[in-house]
Amino acid sequence: MIRLTRLNGEHFVLNAELIQRVEGHPDTVVTLRDDTKYVVTETVDQVVREVRDYRASIQAVAFQMDRGEHRPHPTTDLRGPENASVVPFPSRDER
Repeated sequence: MIRLTRLNGEHFVLNAELIQRVEGHPDTVVTLRDDTKYVVTETVDQVVREVRDYRASIQAVAFQMDRGEHRPHPTTDLRGPENASVVPFPSRDER
């Protein structure tokens, strides 16, 4: 998910995986796969950077999980570890 800002100043979060294209007309228009369009205050380069950082963060967590080093942020699972339904990813030694 990436954070963007509408022209009226309203902030929203968008699933980066749904983006089909980003155009600068002078306003930046983000078009989704279903042809929904959002006009945002960020530049095309800023949107591209947000998407790149989002995808890099997913890759970084995957590498941490692979090495058994991933520790979820305490606020991401509000149910507590005793109620977590996520099974830890096995380390390379366990595979």
